[in-house]
Amino acid sequence: MASINGSRRVVQVGIVGCGEITQVVHIPTLAFMSDYYQITYLCDVSENALSHCQKKVLGGMPKTTRSAEELCASPDVEVVLIANSDAFHVVHSITALRYNKIVFVEKPMALSLQDADSIIEAEKKSSGKVMIGYMRRYAAAFTDAVKEVGGIEKILYAKVRDIVGPNSAFVGQSGTFPKAFSDYRAEDSTKLSKTTSDILEQALGELRIPATPANSLMWRHLGSLGSHDLSAMREILGMPTGVLGASLCSASGSPFWSALFQFPGFAVSYESGIDGVPRFDASIEIFAEAKTIKICYDTPYVKGLPTTMEIKERMPDGSYRDSTIRKTYEDPYTLEMRELYSLVTEGKEVKTTAVDAKKDLEIFGMIMKSGVHGQPASSNSKALNGVNHSGAVNRAAGMNH
Repeated sequence: MASINGSRRVVQVGIVGCGEITQVVHIPTLAFMSDYYQITYLCDVSENALSHCQKKVLGGMPKTTRSAEELCASPDVEVVLIANSDAFHVVHSITALRYNKIVFVEKPMALSLQDADSIIEAEKKSSGKVMIGYMRRYAAAFTDAVKEVGGIEKILYAKVRDIVGPNSAFVGQSGTFPKAFSDYRAEDSTKLSKTTSDILEQALGELRIPATPANSLMWRHLGSLGSHDLSAMREILGMPTGVLGASLCSASGSPFWSALFQFPGFAVSYESGIDGVPRFDASIEIFAEAKTIKICYDTPYVKGLPTTMEIKERMPDGSYRDSTIRKTYEDPYTLEMRELYSLVTEGKEVKTTAVDAKKDLEIFGMIMKSGVHGQPASSNSKALNGVNHSGAVNRAAGMNH
């Protein structure tokens, strides 16, 4: 059962997956929020990772296991935080829901529409709830920008950009000293490889696109880096009605990709990729007749780097004003965990639900169809809220993440 710390209930968390994201973000963040959370259980297929992470946890020694089911079944766990390999997000989310737990799952929630539907159905049968880890959407600057864009009469154009250097450059300077381990059993590695291959076959097969190495790599990039941008784009602009054109990355070349989305009355360009320059260039920029709004993100792996909102506008007297708003240094992961706490203790609804996350897969499909077939691809669903651009809100034990 959850403990009481003063007047605040301390929520007990079990973490599935003790890899990089857990070591760099989740364990430190939950430790800082010790009045809100206590890590009580850890699960991984690497004994060395379990031992390393167990020593990093503050407030008490968590139990460890190789079995996600054991963790999910424990009465000492209220929230199951799933941060292992993408291939096991679905099976472990469903297991946790079967035990009526609150599930916080790192994105991508799922890599196929079928698997997304499986989680949605499992949640309906459970008293538990699902929250997806789209931390950028909880940044204070982003939520303010959603309101700012809601006051615009007409959007003319928008740009979504996410070009980053090697993740190791940011992780190495995070001050968290993560370690990678390789003490996996042969059967665990084999299972991860087969499960990943099967899921990619399923996901691309739903689109009637062959699961070539290039297409599979592109789908993985969309699920990892792309889901951050496209999820935020959906909230602030709604769903696109189609993709006018797309350029996909190749299996052998530099992983850069781009797409041009059609929205009711305007277009949105999207560009993303990974190179060797150690910088983090991520933003969403919306252009209107008299105002431009830009949300700027820095790497989330270095705690305290602010997300900002830049506004360039024509004033009523014809003058020009350029302002940068930094509302807080509180990082998106901490703000996200505040929302999770409200979900657990108050039953507050969250915006990053399983139903919401499924829409990312629909956009991935539109991009892939356009890029593979070389022609525009339309959405099977209507743009959220029509032309209202005020935001779309109105399989076994896992490997390291």
